[in-house]
Amino acid sequence: MALSLKPRHLSRYRDIAALLVKHGRAEGLRHPDEATSDDAEKLVGDLEAMGPTFIKLGQLLSTRADLLAPPYLDALARLQDDVEPFSFEDVERIVTDELGVRISNGFQSFDHRPLASASLGQVHRAVLRDGREVVVKVQRPGAAEQVAEDMEVIDELAEFVDEHTKAGRHFGFSGMVEEFRTAITAELDYRLEVEHLHTLHDLLQDFELIVVPQPIDDYSTVRVLTMEYVDGRNVSAIGPLARTDIDGAALADELFRAFLDQILVHGFVHADPHPGNVLLTNDGRLALIDLGMITHVDSAMQDKLLRLLVALSDGKGEETAEVLVSLVDTTDEYDRESFVHSIVELVQRNQSMTVGRLQAGRVVGDLARISAENGLRPPSAMTMLAKALLNLDQVACSLAPDFDPNEAMRDHLADVMRQKVLHAASPGSVAAAVLDAKEFAERLPSRVNKVMDALAKGELTLNVKGIDEAELMRGIQKLANRVTSGLVMAALLLAGAMIGESVLATVMFVVAAVIGLWLVASALLIDLPQHRRRRHG
Repeated sequence: MALSLKPRHLSRYRDIAALLVKHGRAEGLRHPDEATSDDAEKLVGDLEAMGPTFIKLGQLLSTRADLLAPPYLDALARLQDDVEPFSFEDVERIVTDELGVRISNGFQSFDHRPLASASLGQVHRAVLRDGREVVVKVQRPGAAEQVAEDMEVIDELAEFVDEHTKAGRHFGFSGMVEEFRTAITAELDYRLEVEHLHTLHDLLQDFELIVVPQPIDDYSTVRVLTMEYVDGRNVSAIGPLARTDIDGAALADELFRAFLDQILVHGFVHADPHPGNVLLTNDGRLALIDLGMITHVDSAMQDKLLRLLVALSDGKGEETAEVLVSLVDTTDEYDRESFVHSIVELVQRNQSMTVGRLQAGRVVGDLARISAENGLRPPSAMTMLAKALLNLDQVACSLAPDFDPNEAMRDHLADVMRQKVLHAASPGSVAAAVLDAKEFAERLPSRVNKVMDALAKGELTLNVKGIDEAELMRGIQKLANRVTSGLVMAALLLAGAMIGESVLATVMFVVAAVIGLWLVASALLIDLPQHRRRRHG
């Protein structure tokens, strides 16, 4: 395909082209060993200058250890979504349009100065008419239109790169862009964040040290979100002296456990738990805020991620590699020997690290990077896990510098597995299993008839290697005889029950009982001795 340059997008194409030319020449992007912090910080500065879409894109790239070198990942992870606030006149206009009521009528008070100002919106403190303290997030004017225009340009560029470059064919940038479009579009609809806040609050009710502020539904719309005010401070602002007044290790442990539950049990994950989105409340708990970005993990992926984390935390390199292969998509460049060797080496190095140097998120990110280097394409769920754990590493370090995330994972993964086993034994799961068994029982007679007909006509063909066919045929005949006897027994019991109390019914019950005893006796007297002879022979 050729790029179809639209006149209204020309300036944006020029900006992106200049960015690609400037940073595409950086040695660190092409050769990770030569990446420098200075180059990475320059990229961050350029992304910030290009506006909200590219700030969010930079935050997404901070999870892609398969694409970028560690200095770039570190710099992008610190990318500050902190820009100049827009005027209170705009705030007042948007709130009035969205809520259908003037600020002076809807609120007892409304602070003109924002608590924080980001690329997509800003937050103001206020008090409702009933006296409740709240914060009000107001979407930045023109943010939705700017994002839509930027996404058109980025999407077209991604398609072009995928079709015309080796890197595009290897990484599939169009898929990444589509995921990014979904995430940033969701962030622009505050009604979704209202649902996220309610859901996460319900899921984390058992975690006494975790707080999820609740939205005020009647005061929330597409562009205005009103929620409970949480009196606290950013965890990154906690100093050594302040740490003496809190149980930092307990808080970090509870936070890790809550996120493992989100990822591996519920499949509903706060995708951006960086230090700015985690507050230490005045009563010594942790509040999770800014739920605009949520990731869903299906049950099959949960099981694979659970196996991956168990193998990783236990230091089993080869098993980690095996699980990882089941998670990723393979390409023609897949090098199994090199892949397994690199994974084993990484896991062993991880086990030998001291607590202070261990970063669970960085290790999972390295798994994604090694996968990409050896012809594998990591799924978005894995990069999400890496990002969440990397952010949690930073939060845990602020709360308790000696906290060991690897030990926390080992402790809590056992709890997660117990929860999954209990969930599998829930009434809904049992009902599904009963329905499966019912379907099997209903289809069994017809399937047995087909096997019997094939045996009678001599049309049964077995394509088996390494098995004694004569013995197998005798076993099948024995099974068929017993199934037939069982069906006759069931028919006699059913007929006797339908006839009622009579001599004939009694005879039928007796015959059925004799057949049943014969079936049990044949199993005990014939099969068990044969099984023992095979085992000891």
